[in-house]
Amino acid sequence: MRIRTTGGPGRFTFALLIVAVPLLLALLGPLFAGEPGPRAASFTAGGSHWAGTDFVGRDVWRQVLLGGRPVVLTALAATALAYAVALPLGLLGALTHRRWLEELVMRPLDILLAVPSLLVILLVAAVLTPGAGGLALLVALVSIPDAARTVRAAAAEAAASPAVEALRMQGETWWRTAVGYAGRSALRTLAADAGVRLTGVLYLVATAAFLGVGAEPDAADWAVMVDRNRTGMFVQPWAVALPAVLIMALSMGTNLLCDAALDRSGRRQRPGRAPRPDRAPRPERGSRRHRAPRTGSIPDPLSTDATAAGPGRSEKSRP
Repeated sequence: MRIRTTGGPGRFTFALLIVAVPLLLALLGPLFAGEPGPRAASFTAGGSHWAGTDFVGRDVWRQVLLGGRPVVLTALAATALAYAVALPLGLLGALTHRRWLEELVMRPLDILLAVPSLLVILLVAAVLTPGAGGLALLVALVSIPDAARTVRAAAAEAAASPAVEALRMQGETWWRTAVGYAGRSALRTLAADAGVRLTGVLYLVATAAFLGVGAEPDAADWAVMVDRNRTGMFVQPWAVALPAVLIMALSMGTNLLCDAALDRSGRRQRPGRAPRPDRAPRPERGSRRHRAPRTGSIPDPLSTDATAAGPGRSEKSRP
């Protein structure tokens, strides 16, 4: 029994809708936030504030419109910076023939990989006071080792192929060999890893902002809103539920969108369905089935007379 998996346009559209809601609120929300109104009592619902007020009496919906941009832009910048450094390092480790150079590139990354990411961020934040840009650099720094190892593992198989040796013998540049062939061969793996890594970066950015790193205690930030309003969660749950759901939708939608995009590209590149080798094609109606020649009367394929006479007939049997 063969199980057919359904996906295609419906799955891609569903993932796009999930990720579009937090992205649009994050990027376009400040344009519609308007001017701040007068503050009301803390953790109240109803009245002119349909989503209630937060811990200092500000409108929750206005804070939601203003709080997505720092999270999204910091996560996207950290992911882009991490891959900008990890791609050349991983390709260099996969394509080099010098063992010492590979060890020199990869072993310091392994040391950094052994330290928990959040611990590195907190240690640096204890000495310095990073803003949004500093937090993006810190998150990118702790994401580089894992990303570089993934790039190296994805490009190692292509780097060992005869095509890479042929490109080297032809005198092609390292950039063309690494990016043009090995990088393109590992593109699907890296695209899937980018979706997972963006989710991890969102987690680190939100957690750091939750702990007060890279954001002010009263800043309009989704993670800060979850932290500051959790004391009144049972009194006014919208102040915590709205930013938490948006962060979750952004993380889940990013993974679903990457999976759906890879599935669509795989369906486009998949060749036509080949016939099963264990089944012979059925002859059409009205056509004679091919019969094997009788024993002892197999004609010689090189003999013109035998071929003209046909199988099962000799020269003596001719009229």
